[in-house]
Amino acid sequence: MTRAELMNRLFHAAEPWDIVIIGGGATGMGIAVDAATRGYRVALVEQHDFGKGTSSRSTKLVHGGVRYMAQGNISLVREALHERGLLRQNAPHLVHDLSFIIPCYRWWERPYYGLGLKLYQWLAGKLGFGPTQILGRDKTLYRLPGVQAERLRGGVVYSDGQFDDARLLVNLMSTALEAGAVVLNYVRAVKLQHDAASKITGVIVQDQETGAQATMNAHAVINATGPFCDEVRHLDDPAAPPLLARSQGAHIVLDRSFLPASCALMVPKTSDGRVLFAIPWHAHTLIGTTDVPITGAPLEPVPMEQEIDFILETAGQYLAKKPTRADILAQFAGIRPLVKAGNAKNTSKLSRDHTIHFDPSGMVTITGGKWTTYRNMAEDCVNQTIKHVGIESR
Repeated sequence: MTRAELMNRLFHAAEPWDIVIIGGGATGMGIAVDAATRGYRVALVEQHDFGKGTSSRSTKLVHGGVRYMAQGNISLVREALHERGLLRQNAPHLVHDLSFIIPCYRWWERPYYGLGLKLYQWLAGKLGFGPTQILGRDKTLYRLPGVQAERLRGGVVYSDGQFDDARLLVNLMSTALEAGAVVLNYVRAVKLQHDAASKITGVIVQDQETGAQATMNAHAVINATGPFCDEVRHLDDPAAPPLLARSQGAHIVLDRSFLPASCALMVPKTSDGRVLFAIPWHAHTLIGTTDVPITGAPLEPVPMEQEIDFILETAGQYLAKKPTRADILAQFAGIRPLVKAGNAKNTSKLSRDHTIHFDPSGMVTITGGKWTTYRNMAEDCVNQTIKHVGIESR
């Protein structure tokens, strides 16, 4: 179906949509697939490219979250490991196993990390990827060429998943279209419609290419705009208190010579408690990520100077070939929509659980979560939305 045909369906809908979704990232597209395959009349609008924001700026990992286990959030880890397994089953052309090695330089690190990662493997159950093993020094150097050899005692290897985030997003979009949804990018939600009782009845959207506007009447409106969800909530209620404590993660791309391995390197605890990954990616080495609180949500986030310095300095402690700024081939940043808690000064410790919020108008906002759990988030959001709005359950 062409864009013109989709625009015609959107602009000339004869009856209200069951669900209109604002936001074409992983969460919004997952909701579109879930709702459309249940038989609901679904439309999704995205102001820019599909996956323009956070959904194409990840560390390219499908994972349970080792650091969330260290924080004691076992339920989130178990859920994410289950979803990780389903993702590999559903999209084997895009999701594959990847071995991660934690290089150990102190005597206690191998038994400590080995025990924790055995639990990580056990939590995955039948959907597990690969075994956790403790490696000697020589085996670590063999499997992870490029790692700093001085004072190396060995390592711990475990398995997680790697995927192409942007391609998976496009595949979800295709699936939603095949299921009957109208899915359009470069269509922006500019205003929300309300009835006399201030209940939301639809969305006024604008085609970013022509400037033409249309009113999309809907039984339910879902705000799935990630780091921009507070801005959309302010279209509904300018006085709505913020839900988010945004953080920014940065990545750099280096030549493969810095880590000429088929395995990834994982640093579970850096100098300030964050996690660092160095992974093989399209014949290069991708290194990230950091977690820095930010206040705004630019459409084109740029890595901060201190983020790049931190990545280079930390990577230099674990790689035999120490990278410099001159070695950076590319860099990118993504904004995480973390759910606000307290003063949120340390965003790396905020939960990655998703939150579904109902505004007084009836608009549904889903935020938080992560790529790995998008399917479960979508199912939960659709279930709660149809119950909240009173749409026939399917």
